[in-house]
Amino acid sequence: MSGFSELIKNFDKTRDYVRDFFIYGCKVRSDFDRKSIRTYGDEKRRVESWIGDYMRYDDSVRGRSVSISVDSGHIPENPLYNAYYSKSFTDNDIRLHFLIMDILADGRSINLREITDILNSDYGQFFDEQTVRNKLKEYIEEGIIVSEKKGKTLYYSLSGHRTEDYLSRFKGLEDALKYFSETQQFGIIGNSILRSLGKKNDLFFIKHNYIIHTLEDILIPEILEAIREKRYISFRTFSGRRRKDGELAGNENQAVPMQLLVSVQTGRRYIAAYIPGLKRFSAFRLDYMKTVKKGSVYTDYDRMKEKYENNISHVFGVSFGMRKDTGTVSPMRLTVFADEETEPFIVERLEREKRCCTIEKTGEHLYTLTADVFDPNELMHWAKTFIGRIVSIEGGSEAVREKFYSDIRKMKRMYSDE
Repeated sequence: MSGFSELIKNFDKTRDYVRDFFIYGCKVRSDFDRKSIRTYGDEKRRVESWIGDYMRYDDSVRGRSVSISVDSGHIPENPLYNAYYSKSFTDNDIRLHFLIMDILADGRSINLREITDILNSDYGQFFDEQTVRNKLKEYIEEGIIVSEKKGKTLYYSLSGHRTEDYLSRFKGLEDALKYFSETQQFGIIGNSILRSLGKKNDLFFIKHNYIIHTLEDILIPEILEAIREKRYISFRTFSGRRRKDGELAGNENQAVPMQLLVSVQTGRRYIAAYIPGLKRFSAFRLDYMKTVKKGSVYTDYDRMKEKYENNISHVFGVSFGMRKDTGTVSPMRLTVFADEETEPFIVERLEREKRCCTIEKTGEHLYTLTADVFDPNELMHWAKTFIGRIVSIEGGSEAVREKFYSDIRKMKRMYSDE
């Protein structure tokens, strides 16, 4: 019987478990429907070993729920980074890594056959050429090893780029590295560089740091590669509400990625993509996506990218509505009261948060926002933050306006004395 190990082979499974049980914090042991209860115990102990100082335990009639409790403004390092440092390796992976590094340590450039012969003669280790070739290819992609073709033969040598050299050469680079180690986009890369140098972020604390989204970082490189190479991507999405089984639930999707979008309110990340089968654009939440795989080249990418640039100018948030790849939109006008002299911050906020809309002064203390968007529902969620200042709402669909007035009536019944 295999024993418990803190190391993992499948990051997707751990990512699902951390998200469902430790971040949302609403599931208990009896909700675990994947394999056995022992698996639950192993996963729980594994995560506790990574982030034990930030665990929270709540008891209820349903059982004990376990979640992560962190004040991001008081920690210098995202504790969820530890999940990325827990991947397991085979004995051969470890052995071959150190042997190749030792062989190339003197700076010389040698070919595959020579490396294989040295492994056999000097170290008494036999590896077939294909195994060594795959490992060298992996390290070339990682930037650890560089290759040079001489005639028809590839020669390999260690890369001359060293982090220590860059930090000593460029003043302020270490501080920049510490800052970007805690930003959403590829913060794990900055953190891993610091760890390799034996350093930590001791300068920057980010108050509104959406640490949970680092679990999606593993998807981003493949998406960006597909965008750069103008390719399809395939992925599985699932609904957090209707999810039944971690391995089987969800829908297969094939789309052409256009851009990554980030919410400034929640930190959630989305991929905006074109769906050829539906002939429309759509946005997918990264935290509801499984492993992304690149597909074939999309031959009409440039033309569709132009259409996307036109459409995104009519998107207030991330929703493209129910329209096809192109279409007309009906404008919506929102008039707000704001006294410029006593409440200049209201006018400043309108200017700062208008996004793709236009704003103009239409009367004394009156400002009108014109929104030419695909999905006015997104605009109305934001507009409700100006309750008490809204003078009128015009245009858009009748359903959207009625929904707003209906919500106001519900609030009146809820809070009035009647």
